[in-house]
Amino acid sequence: MKLGNYDLNRPVFMAPMAGVTDKAFRETIRLTGGRYSFTEMISDKALLYKNSKTIRMLDLSGEDEPRIVQIFGSESEDMARAARIAVEYGANVIDINMGCPTPKIVKNCEGAALLRDLSRATKIAASVVKTVNVPVTAKIRLGWDYSSIVALELASRLEAVGIRMITVHARTKEQYYSGKADWSWIRKIKSNIGVPIIGNGDILSPYDAQRMLAETGCDGVMIARGALGNPWLIGRTQYFLETGEVLPEPDNRQKCEIVMKHLERVISYKGAKVGIKEIRKHAAWYTKGIRGAAEYRNEIMSAQNPKEMESIFFKAFLEESEGRFTEN
Repeated sequence: MKLGNYDLNRPVFMAPMAGVTDKAFRETIRLTGGRYSFTEMISDKALLYKNSKTIRMLDLSGEDEPRIVQIFGSESEDMARAARIAVEYGANVIDINMGCPTPKIVKNCEGAALLRDLSRATKIAASVVKTVNVPVTAKIRLGWDYSSIVALELASRLEAVGIRMITVHARTKEQYYSGKADWSWIRKIKSNIGVPIIGNGDILSPYDAQRMLAETGCDGVMIARGALGNPWLIGRTQYFLETGEVLPEPDNRQKCEIVMKHLERVISYKGAKVGIKEIRKHAAWYTKGIRGAAEYRNEIMSAQNPKEMESIFFKAFLEESEGRFTEN
């Protein structure tokens, strides 16, 4: 499939996830074989107000193309201006969030709230497309609930105003992240829409991705929760779709190395104090399923510095190894 100047062959995308897909995590995805990641969703108004924390979220330096920045908002002019700022900071693709179900987002007529106002959603998309000179994409859900499925109509409207790729999370806003994703709607949308369609929802293994492609005809897939604590899933799935070969899961030593490099990156970008807080949720995900996971999670939540976190990782994955952090 084509996305602007980019040739993407059955792409496997890491989904935009608030509080997850920061620079450190995107680089971890690349380190483990993944190619395509979205930024966290970024508020248009926070960009317009030059919020320092939000501006730091636009640090795309050193990242491979395409650099995809997702923005959210409710006003077409503000969204267009925010998109322009993102491009100035190095975005190669702008993605518009039209599916986040979080109450604090929805109450401001943003995210999934746009599923109940297709005119507003279309106007926002058209405005962003006209303003920036990079491909503009969108991520949508099926509808507000199962009594108001609007995904096909919305996709048609988005295509008409120049949206170049549409990701379909095959759940409604009311489902949030529960229940089963209805892949049949991805198939219907793909059958009626000319731009590339990316399928999202319930992909937890390379085989799930293969099955989604076969059942829906979609052009690529997006993985979200399946990659939490398992960033190598993105690269393993991409490799499988291209070669038919399933790469082995990393062993404990390789996992420990990945976790440690993730920790180093978080601290490098955010400092030790903030970095330790940020890595805790990832560390809890990384240790899920290992023997003594509950005990390790308790230790993780109380760790106060990189040395303590490192020690927990070594105990969890290797039991003993040399440290790479020193006490300050």
